[in-house]
Amino acid sequence: MDKKVTADTRELPDISQEFKGKKQAEGPREIRVQHVGGGLRGRWTMNFMTIITAALAIATIIITMISASYYYNDIRRNLMTRAAQSAGFINRFLNSSYEQFLSASESFVASFEDKDKLEIQIVSASGTILASSSSFTEIGSEPGTEDVGMCLEENRTQAWMGKDLQSGERVISASAPLYGPNSNLIGCVRCISSVAVAQRQIIYIVLACLLLGLLIAVSLELSNRYFIKSIVEPVMKINIIAKEIAAGRYGMRLHKVYDDEIGDLCDTINHMSEEISRAERMKNDFISSVSHELRTPLTAIGGWSDTLLAGGAADRDEVIMGLSIIQKESRRLTQMVEELLDFTRLESGRMKLNVELFDVGAELYEAVFMYQNMLDKEHIQLIYDIPDQMCPVNGDRHRLKQVFLNIIDNAAKYGKSGGKIEILLSCDSYTVIIQVRDWGVGIKEEELPFVKEKFYKGSSKQRGSGIGLAVTDEIVRMHGGTLNIASTYGEGTQVTVTLPLANTDAKKTETKTIAADNGTQEE
Repeated sequence: MDKKVTADTRELPDISQEFKGKKQAEGPREIRVQHVGGGLRGRWTMNFMTIITAALAIATIIITMISASYYYNDIRRNLMTRAAQSAGFINRFLNSSYEQFLSASESFVASFEDKDKLEIQIVSASGTILASSSSFTEIGSEPGTEDVGMCLEENRTQAWMGKDLQSGERVISASAPLYGPNSNLIGCVRCISSVAVAQRQIIYIVLACLLLGLLIAVSLELSNRYFIKSIVEPVMKINIIAKEIAAGRYGMRLHKVYDDEIGDLCDTINHMSEEISRAERMKNDFISSVSHELRTPLTAIGGWSDTLLAGGAADRDEVIMGLSIIQKESRRLTQMVEELLDFTRLESGRMKLNVELFDVGAELYEAVFMYQNMLDKEHIQLIYDIPDQMCPVNGDRHRLKQVFLNIIDNAAKYGKSGGKIEILLSCDSYTVIIQVRDWGVGIKEEELPFVKEKFYKGSSKQRGSGIGLAVTDEIVRMHGGTLNIASTYGEGTQVTVTLPLANTDAKKTETKTIAADNGTQEE
């Protein structure tokens, strides 16, 4: 049953030291924390009110501009229409002499009905005021506005807005041309209206917008306070619970109020607290278990050592039995220390694999052979058929043998009551499968998901540190494989290890190609 395996030892490169060197060369990254007064509530309120104030200011400016444009354009259109109508009315009396034109113009201006709303003027072709509906306007003076000049030059109705030189107030004026009997331009009709009323309307609109904006801002601030309260208060409670957990009071829970992101955070904190609490219990159980596991063999070693030194064992068989017990317990202590060291290496990432190509069946056979005598003494039947084909893998033969020994030891320890252990080895085109089956007490369904976790021992009363299976699973994972455990309580357990099969065909093909090339060169 012995098999010779050619080993090509290759150690995986350790990039951890290079990575650490780079991190030390770069130095620690400095993370700057901004300290802002008022906390989350103050920052949120400041940002929110800044945005709201800016939005309301922009909205007020836009509404003011739209309102002013609307009112001013409306006044301009009305004045241009009124001036054109008045010019058309006066043009009907321009078929007679110039004196009759002046008389008709004065009569029209004097009978103008809307004197309280606007002023109407008759302007000559030279640009002087001939008649006006306002007693404050000086007859013979010049209006001095652009609408009169453009109307007389272009012979069409023109409008203008600006500051009136005579009254000093802002006005809008419109001028329409007047034509004589020969269709020659003899002057224009000018209508003037103050924009004070429109400005008051615009001011009222602005005030209304500001009042509405204030109401909106107050409503948003109240809703904002409620929203902030729904965020800040749960965050403060989370902070309190986090501090309690950091102080060592594990297992504390948060009351979930909202089914949103804050609620998800509460669930995460609760789950973290439960996991930390469970890990703490497992750690305490582990410390207690290891202390017990160390005390038991040390007590046996110390007791038999004292007995042998005191000469209490007169019989040779008794002396041999005492030395055997000391040797057995020493090996147990050594195994326990090795497990602890392996676990420490795995946790710190310092475990290395001496990778080589070997037949995994040979290592499995050696592990089986090491347990054969012990299992026979325990009256446990071991079933293992050596496969006909080789199952080559790339890995650390000593670590994988450690995996097999641990799995077989667990099968013997926990499956003793079944009286039988079956080991199967098979491989296909891509994987190697090792199955170890016992018919012992099995694992409870609620404990099965946790058996590969560190420090976990479940309800079993068997001696052990609770880290052997965690180390085993990590070693298999480092080899690119998987370790799966299936169990039915009361019927037994099956452990399945799957490893990637080494691709030896590629190497053979490469060797043949090189040989063929050499042969061609020789020819």
